[in-house]
Amino acid sequence: MIQLSNIEKVYRTKTIETTALNHINLNINKGEFVAIMGPSGCGKSTLLNIMGLLDTPTAGSIAIANQPVTSLSRKRLATFRNLKLGFIFQSYHLINDLSVIDNVELPLLYRKGISGTERRKRALVALEKVGLSARTKHYPNQLSGGQRQRVAIARAIIGDPEILLADEPTGNLDSAMGEEVMNLMLHLNKIDGTTIVMVTHDEQMAKKTQRIIHFFDGQQVS
Repeated sequence: MIQLSNIEKVYRTKTIETTALNHINLNINKGEFVAIMGPSGCGKSTLLNIMGLLDTPTAGSIAIANQPVTSLSRKRLATFRNLKLGFIFQSYHLINDLSVIDNVELPLLYRKGISGTERRKRALVALEKVGLSARTKHYPNQLSGGQRQRVAIARAIIGDPEILLADEPTGNLDSAMGEEVMNLMLHLNKIDGTTIVMVTHDEQMAKKTQRIIHFFDGQQVS
């Protein structure tokens, strides 16, 4: 589902060159739930951003769902990302001035040919999946952290993505809320067959996934 070949990411200033990723070769299979672990600053989030086509590698190639994407234009990348990928962030990235259902609908605003009625229908289905169908008219600041993360997951899955990329999705939650969000992602993986890649510092959460990949200083070590 995701193939990374000889990926490098180097950040340069006039005086400093920092290698964030060094010759990464990694395959994520369709339907896998994979955790990426490692100390802060080891390149985990950079790797996730490259997988999600939010950042470009300095060298190497990427294929997603058997589609080479490294050389796509920005416009085609944005379209591909909207169709194939869903994103879950530690800080939720919800818009406080929009209701829950309006937040969830956002990804479909960028797809042609989907009416407002269809957007609303799909948003209601997504919110039902995460157990928040009774909160459609609430605003993010009226919800708990766990509920906000579930709204973020509903937004991520509204477009039926093949891949979910989650960056510390339980990092801002207490243990009970974290378990709730993790169980929801496990359900999406098992029942819907969604491929999930999750960056986490939480070893207990990582152990619930099918595979753990460890990074250190920009390199995969296991």
